[in-house]
Parts: sequence; structure tokens; C-alpha cells
Amino acid sequence: MAKPVNSRYVVASTVVLFALSGCGTSDGGGDGDGVTAPPARDKGPLCAGEATAGGLHVLRGGGFRLPGGGGVQYAAAHADGNTRSATVRDGARYEAGQKQQTVEPGQRITVSGHGYTVTQICSYRVVLEPRDEKVGAAVAAAPDSLESQGGPADDGLCFSTNRSVLAAASKGFPPKGGTQSLLDNSGVWTSPTGLSITAHVGSDAQTGGISASCAGIKVAGYEDVRVGDTVEFANVLFKVSELSDDVVRMKRTST
Repeated sequence: MAKPVNSRYVVASTVVLFALSGCGTSDGGGDGDGVTAPPARDKGPLCAGEATAGGLHVLRGGGFRLPGGGGVQYAAAHADGNTRSATVRDGARYEAGQKQQTVEPGQRITVSGHGYTVTQICSYRVVLEPRDEKVGAAVAAAPDSLESQGGPADDGLCFSTNRSVLAAASKGFPPKGGTQSLLDNSGVWTSPTGLSITAHVGSDAQTGGISASCAGIKVAGYEDVRVGDTVEFANVLFKVSELSDDVVRMKRTST
């Protein structure tokens, strides 16, 4: 005759098995197929301050090569639901030991030896107004040609406030209301002024990344974007409209 099973042992065994079955599955650790929650959304506001006509648009995750050498990067965005600030870093591309500072709208700063006023901070860009008229004139100067040559020769096309340059770059995109499609990890979209854009989609298709380079400089690096997020390229605004397994789509929202 079989001996009766002690109920205390059954409960204890069940608890142990339950604990073991949960190991390594909640935080991506161990050998389990853990599900990682998507990054938290930016708390906003979308922008703080006002963009000025002659301001330099430094895009998040990217750098801007400044006239006369040097540069500036939009290294990190900060927002608490009421205010917005940004971390900017000296240099057009990242190098160890570069000076960086956290700035707010309206603040006067010095970058690569020249003075600027931070006129606007958005989740997707920082706008810097040159306080030196010579710097402002240099970045607004018309290039010798509107045709891309590749590399640093395209500085006048990639880092410019000149109206003809911005108009040429704008025409490379669909008109306002149109959609720009970027294939996941498989293609490079290139504008007539030398800007190239690539994209990737996260494994869960809830977030993606969009990067751009121009004149040999990474000018934007939007990571963890979601449907509805605003991004900018060549002074043209877009809203991410679709993320799927194989494509990122952006709807143009500015003229």
C-alpha cells in the first residue's frame, strides 16, 4: 500500500519549481527569452524657446561643423514635463575628453571658441544663434555649387543657413504631407545635397532608429523613436508615421 504524500512537501516542491521556471526571463538576463520593455517616452515639452531664422540647427545625436573649424554636438536631451535642456559637446564628431555642458533656452554659451545664444531646444534639435556676425555670415554664404562632391567639400551644403542650399535640400524630400520610406538595415537614402539617411527597426517593431550623415559627419542619430515622434533632416521636419518589420516611414510636416 502506497504511503500518503505529505502536503507540506507538495507545496514546497511547487514553490521551488515556480521560482526556477521564472529565472532569467524578466530582465533579459540568463538564458531565457526575456522581453525588455521599450524605453520611456520623452516627457516633453516638444520644444522650449523660439527658433531664429539665422540659427544653426544641431540635430540630436549628431554634430554640426562650424565655420573656421571646430563644431558642436547635441549629445543628450533632458525634459521633465515642464522644462527642457540639452547637453551639447564641443567638436563635430565625438572624441574623448571633449568639453560638454548642459544648456537651457536663452543661455549664452561658447563653443569651439565662438559665442552663441541657445534660442531653442527641442527633443530633436538645438538651435544656436551666432553672436559673431562673421560666423553668421560664413554659415549663410552661398556655396560655389549646389551639387554634392562628397566629404568635407560638402560643408557648404551640409552645414548652412543659406536659403538656396536649404531649398535644394528640401526638394530632395517628398512635399509637405508626403511620406519618405526608409528600408530597415538595407539601404541608404541620399539627397541631392549629399545628406544620406539610414534606418533600423527594433525587434518588437515598437521603436526604431534613424541616422544621417553629411560631409563625412554624423549629423543626426535618433534612437528609440516611436510612431508620432518628430525628427528633422536638412531643416525639414517629419513625424514618424509607421514602424514595421522592414520599413520606417516619415510624414513630412513642414513646407
